[in-house]
Amino acid sequence: MHLGWFMNYAPPQWTNPLDRVNPSWSNADFHIEVAKMLEQACFDYLMIEDTLMVSDAFGGSTAATLKHALQVPKLDATVLAAAIAKATTKLGVIATASILSYPPFTLARMIASLDHLSDGRFGWNIVTSGEEQAAHNVGLDTLPPRQTRYDMADEYVEVVTKLLASWDEGAVVMDRETGTFVDHTKVHETNFVGKFYKSRGPLNVPRTPQGRPVYLQAGGSPRGRQFAAETADSIVAVAEGIEGMVAYRDDVRARAQSAGRNPDDIKVLFLLTPVLGDSAEDAENKRSKMVNTDAFITGQLGMISTVTDIDFSTFPLDEALPPLTTNGEQGSLNKFLQEGSGKTLRELATSATGFASCLPLVGTPAVVAAQMAEAMDAVGGDGFLLTTPLQHLSRRYVTDITEGLVPALRDLGVVRDSYEHDTLRENLRAF
Repeated sequence: MHLGWFMNYAPPQWTNPLDRVNPSWSNADFHIEVAKMLEQACFDYLMIEDTLMVSDAFGGSTAATLKHALQVPKLDATVLAAAIAKATTKLGVIATASILSYPPFTLARMIASLDHLSDGRFGWNIVTSGEEQAAHNVGLDTLPPRQTRYDMADEYVEVVTKLLASWDEGAVVMDRETGTFVDHTKVHETNFVGKFYKSRGPLNVPRTPQGRPVYLQAGGSPRGRQFAAETADSIVAVAEGIEGMVAYRDDVRARAQSAGRNPDDIKVLFLLTPVLGDSAEDAENKRSKMVNTDAFITGQLGMISTVTDIDFSTFPLDEALPPLTTNGEQGSLNKFLQEGSGKTLRELATSATGFASCLPLVGTPAVVAAQMAEAMDAVGGDGFLLTTPLQHLSRRYVTDITEGLVPALRDLGVVRDSYEHDTLRENLRAF
């Protein structure tokens, strides 16, 4: 199975005296240290999440967001990606960038530059942004409807891909005899004109080591899944249990095949937040101590409020929720609601390790590794995207995964123990 890691460029764990970090977290040293640990464990890639706002969705105020450091303060994901790329040699590095943030030419130039900087290990996590406040921050009066945002994304990715292809392979000749650095016949204008975007081209960055960076996408709604199936090299998936994982992967593979793609070229990684311990009892105690706090519940509700623009502070904690829909991240909302479970809001917020994890994995490294292997066998592929169940990452949690869980997975022979190739796309397609 493939392994990825989901990380924020935000403060690490800071409330526990054993994990507390100093304010210099923003210089990237902590995150580079984590990246090196992941590379040692042969993760396919590190994905750096990003958002464009200080959310006031929970309680109609930024108070909870700022008090609990929920996705803020946060530095730019592409800047961290550049730093990690120069500090590693094999790990794939994927940065999030919204189509609302940049003109297509600027985005194409940036991700092409990062692919060069990383020697072909960079990827772009394509997001449309699902928060009203994010739209306001980039000059829009309102967030476009989800359908429109995906229509925009289809066109945006098309023009970016054409710009990335505006330099042919071998365009840079550096011929000293003729004094020619670039063969101009191998660099082409794009002249793209669409409904939402237009760009003349060509890009002023040479063809990248991968031809184009890897595309990552997270599609939860049917429209989102269609976009991911048509576009992505890897998909971040959130589903409910093994049955939901099977249904999700089968759906996007069918959509990819219908779109004329080889489904095997798309690696679906399911989000997990394992809790590990020396024994089953130790792991369960860790989980219970973690989730049964006001801070954890507020954090979970603050996060789901942020990505859905639904104020969950208005609902009683010990009652079931009414039916809800959103113009934000519908897939995350569906996963959180656990439709038909009858759970109260408190139970939803504290289920397993929160709303992000596809499976409730709590136990020793050996037991959790076996459960992951069994799940992959049932689903058919392709791997897992791991992240901390808490709002803030700690060295201890990364160590639990890289020095506890990964060796247990290697004992089962289900993950790599070395990198087969030099580029991210090649390693994703290695199996």
